[in-house]
Amino acid sequence: MAAEVLSAAGVSVTIYERMPSVARKLLIAGRGGLNITHSEAFDDFMGRYTGEAAWLRPMIEAFPPAATVAWMAGLGQESFVGSSGRVFPKAMKASPLLRAWLARLNALGVTIRTRTEWRGWDGAALAFDGPDGAVRATPDMTVLALGGASWPKLGSDGRWVETLKARGIGIASLAPANMGVDVAWSAPFKTRFAGEPVKNIASRVTVGAGGMAAKITARGDAVVTSYGLEGGVIYVVSHPLRDAMARGAAPVLTIDLRPDMDEGLIADRLTLAAPGQSSANVLRKAVKLSPLAINLLREGFGRELPREAKALAQAIKALPLRVTGVQGMARAISSAGGVMRDAVEPSLMLRALPGVFVAGEMLDWSAPTGGYLLQASLASGVAAARGALAWLERAA
Repeated sequence: MAAEVLSAAGVSVTIYERMPSVARKLLIAGRGGLNITHSEAFDDFMGRYTGEAAWLRPMIEAFPPAATVAWMAGLGQESFVGSSGRVFPKAMKASPLLRAWLARLNALGVTIRTRTEWRGWDGAALAFDGPDGAVRATPDMTVLALGGASWPKLGSDGRWVETLKARGIGIASLAPANMGVDVAWSAPFKTRFAGEPVKNIASRVTVGAGGMAAKITARGDAVVTSYGLEGGVIYVVSHPLRDAMARGAAPVLTIDLRPDMDEGLIADRLTLAAPGQSSANVLRKAVKLSPLAINLLREGFGRELPREAKALAQAIKALPLRVTGVQGMARAISSAGGVMRDAVEPSLMLRALPGVFVAGEMLDWSAPTGGYLLQASLASGVAAARGALAWLERAA
C-alpha cells in the first residue's frame, strides 16, 4: 500500500521481498474469505483497538473502511457486507485482488525484487542478501513494512527487532495475538470432536477483581482442536487469557452454549422435559444442544452434569473451561508488540532514523479479527507513504 501511494505520486519505488513471492500473509488471510474491513459505525470500529485507538485513529480517519472498499472497487474487486457486518470481496478470496494490485503496481513502475532479505544497514546503505549475493541500496527514504512475528513461515519472523533495537529504537516485546487456547480435553472427547465447529456460542473472560473487574465477551463460532479451541469467538478473549497466565493466574474461559435463550427459559424447558429420558436426550430435545455441545458440558463438569434444572441451566449459560495455555507465534493470526508509539513521529518516521518510516504490524498495536487487522495495516501504509512524501518535499 505504501508503494502504491508513493509511486502514484511519481516516486521511483523498489520493493524488497524476502520470500519467493509477495503477499503470502494476505493470501493466507483470504483462505477463509478475506475479511478485509468492517462496516460498523466508525466510533465502534475504533473501539476495537482498545489502548492503541488514539494512536491509530488519525491514520484510519485518513483511510477509513469506506476508502478500503473504494480502493478494492478501483481494482475491479466488488465487495459485500456479511451478516456480521464484516466486509469481504465478492470473489471471497485474496488472489484476484492481489493479481489486480500487482498489475497496478507494475503499471506505476514499481520494481519488486523477491528472495532479497534485509539485513540492516551497511553504513548509510540498506544491506540485503539476494539470490545472487549481497545487495546494497541507498534510497532517499525507506519504508519498513516487515510485519510482526506470527506465521513466520509466510515471511515475517520478527528478526528485525534486534536490528532496530541496536539503533536505539524502542520495541515492545512481540507476543502472539488472536490465537487458539489450550484446554486439557479428555481422550474420548478429543478423538471424537477434534476439527468440529461449535456454532453460535458466546465466550467470556473476566479480568481484574472487585470493583475493577471487567468482562470481555465475544459471540460467534469456535472450532475444537486437538489442543483446545480456536476461532473468532476465542481470538477476542485470547489476549486477556494470555496476559493472565503470564501473571501466574489460572484463568477460566466461560462459554455460553445458548446465547439466544435466557437462563430462566432454559430451566423451564428442562423442568418440563418428559421423565425417564437420558440427560443427553433432554438437552438435545428441550434446549437443542448438539452432541458436541453436550459433551463440552461434560468436559467442563468432569463428565457429571448438574441434575437439578436450574443448576443445569446455569451450566449451559456459563460453562467453565480451564485454559492451560495459548498457542504460540507459529499459529497466531497476528502478534502484539512492536515499534513503540514514542519511537515514531506522527508521520510514522522513526525519531532516531530520519528518512526511515514504519508501517503495518511491526508497529505496537493489536486488534481482534474481523477486518480490523487489515484495515489498520492498509491505513498505516498510506500514512507512512504520505509521511515519506512530505519528507521528500522538505529534503528537496
